[in-house]
Amino acid sequence: MTLVQLEYIIALDALKHFAKAAARCHVTQPSLSMQVQKLEEELGIQIFIRTNPVTTTETGQIVIEQAKKILAEAHMMQDIVQQEKNIVAGTLKIGIIPTLAPYLLPQFLQAFIKQYPQVRLSIHELTTENIVRQLKNGTVDAGIMATPLNIPELKEDFLFNEEFVAYVSRKEKLFNKKYLLPDDIDVHSMWLLEEGHCLRNQVMNLCALQKDASIEKHFDYAAGSIETLKHFVDKNGGITLLPELATYNMSSAKKNMLRYFKNPAPVREVSLVTLKTFSKTRLINILKETIMESLPPQMERKKKVDVIPV
Repeated sequence: MTLVQLEYIIALDALKHFAKAAARCHVTQPSLSMQVQKLEEELGIQIFIRTNPVTTTETGQIVIEQAKKILAEAHMMQDIVQQEKNIVAGTLKIGIIPTLAPYLLPQFLQAFIKQYPQVRLSIHELTTENIVRQLKNGTVDAGIMATPLNIPELKEDFLFNEEFVAYVSRKEKLFNKKYLLPDDIDVHSMWLLEEGHCLRNQVMNLCALQKDASIEKHFDYAAGSIETLKHFVDKNGGITLLPELATYNMSSAKKNMLRYFKNPAPVREVSLVTLKTFSKTRLINILKETIMESLPPQMERKKKVDVIPV
């Protein structure tokens, strides 16, 4: 039994396909298949049923869970050795939701790369649903996303609370108000992101929008990005809600269109999410520290907040 064989069966269990598992492990399909078969013969059990998709047997599931623990301990040993040598190196595959990526990544990315040149970051913009799926199957190591998710297999490491801010057209009555309540917002003047974005769900939860026929009809025009939402308000009037980081680089004229909510401030909680069994804890801790150190001073943890559900 080898660590490589354990990596192969974990990949095959996650992806349910020999060719995909081989591609992830950077080997040929015959090589992976042969090593899996050797392990099965050594253990004297069948781990997989060769169907399409591949099925893991009940006994195989027990083996897979133990393999994950063994690999986690092996990776932990590598981390300990690197720490003793004062080496920070390795690869982190990160998924980040699109409504955070363009505003958060520039805050910390260059500082991280400069300080830890031996760490390779592979970053992909993904929806919450896709990040969760890829965390579970091992395609990504960590997700930067809105929480809480309340998924038993996942560990959520709090980063910051990001306030929701209304971006209001000068044509709207709300433009003349200094502070808002969620009930002040006319749902028929709202611009939302398209389905699949957790930010859309949070805005609907904040404004208590019900999915009745009249509202759904109004929301036929749904945007694919926060920047598009702002352009809709600029050109067509109406209101949209923006996460705080999306407001920092706006011009003075645009900032005059921002309206804040009364306390407690409605926020989205942003966390660094990994599997509870994820072993590269040192790299994750370093990433977390770098992110938090690079946040604007305005992002200090607020005392009175209302965390809006995802």
